[in-house]
Amino acid sequence: MDLTSYAELAVLLVNGELPDEGDLRAELTTVFAHAAGGREREAVELLNDLLARHPVSPQISGHDGQRWHLHLAEGGVVMGLAAVVTELGVDRLGVCQAARCSRVFVDTSSNRSRRYCSERCASRANVAAYRARRRSGQ
Repeated sequence: MDLTSYAELAVLLVNGELPDEGDLRAELTTVFAHAAGGREREAVELLNDLLARHPVSPQISGHDGQRWHLHLAEGGVVMGLAAVVTELGVDRLGVCQAARCSRVFVDTSSNRSRRYCSERCASRANVAAYRARRRSGQ
């Protein structure tokens, strides 16, 4: 079972691309903010609290011609983030560094270099930096 895909669902939830489940969006947003701000202990403590309140309910599923496999029916997004944190590190949860963007992401790059939520934000930031250098005469 690939728990990273469940972490990506958490990203979609925080970024408003999935419907909110109570106040889970706000709490997950805080997890990402703590992680991006270097407050690992706070991020982990909140994740532990969320794991206790959103227990995982696995179920066997078979669909789209696939073999039988496991899905996490409840608590999957929280479990996915917990798996990323324990396998890859808290620093893999990020908040976009582009101006006027507060979307979150999970950094699965091999060199831990992701700073933006999307290629679009990365391009905008690079263009803005280029224009700023040209204005300053560099």
